[in-house]
Amino acid sequence: MSIEVRSKGMHDIVDAGATLEKVAGDFLFTEGPIWHPVEKHLTFSDIPGNELFRLGADGKVASFRKPSNMGNGNTYDAEGRMLTCQHATSSVTRTEKDGSITTLATHYDGKELNSPNDIVVRKDGLIYFTDPTYGRMDYFGVERELEMGAQGVYCVTPNGKTITQLADDFAQPNGLCFSLDHKTLYVNDTERKHIRKFDIAEDGSATGGDVWVEVTVGEGEGHPDGMKIDSKGNVYCTGPGGVHVITPEGETLGVIRMAEFTANFAWGGEDLTDLYFTSSTGLYRINVKTPGLALF
Repeated sequence: MSIEVRSKGMHDIVDAGATLEKVAGDFLFTEGPIWHPVEKHLTFSDIPGNELFRLGADGKVASFRKPSNMGNGNTYDAEGRMLTCQHATSSVTRTEKDGSITTLATHYDGKELNSPNDIVVRKDGLIYFTDPTYGRMDYFGVERELEMGAQGVYCVTPNGKTITQLADDFAQPNGLCFSLDHKTLYVNDTERKHIRKFDIAEDGSATGGDVWVEVTVGEGEGHPDGMKIDSKGNVYCTGPGGVHVITPEGETLGVIRMAEFTANFAWGGEDLTDLYFTSSTGLYRINVKTPGLALF
């Protein structure tokens, strides 16, 4: 690992000499890390392994759910309930406090979703997720025919009764995150290698959607995939060589360059300055200067 500095603001994000620690390994392809700010654990997915794992407060990694229906992206709502995008069932689910699982979304306009991928929750509980086709491919999902005619972005109400399509013109929508005030939704397109920016109205609807930043500069493996925002409003997005750090104004401060292909990441630890990376077969961690945001 190394830190590529493109602007001096990168020095406020992470020390140039930060040390990368390998927390665990021997997975197939890790994704969807989320930190529980109360119970102090990190849950993440191994998609082809069909399993969710949890790094506990004791520093040990254990199986959390198997099978996981090839779960990918995860998040928490304001009540601390885990929401998961499942590739194998083309669904969005919520794990209730008693451990039971509620299915929130499977279809739109009478057609089965492609394979929900990544997910975020607005302050009022509205749930937003992307729906590319990766979960209908071998290894990362279950091969089957597509029913939807588009790869879109959706909003579903907390009770699962109403699902709205916000956009249908992506090649492969993937990571997404809100701005600090939850009035802007950033969504990246893996295939087109850029991030788009939507204005979100009070009723949850979206307008805009112009390209905000191209995530193409840099050497090494990687493309827009996992995406999150830190406590200062900087957007972090995976891309060539590692994780790109972008200011709210669209300036790329630099890249946390990873030796292993990295699909996603999440902040954790007591002060949310431990940055965890789900990097293909391994789970890694570094300490950063700018903390992330608690999910609830």
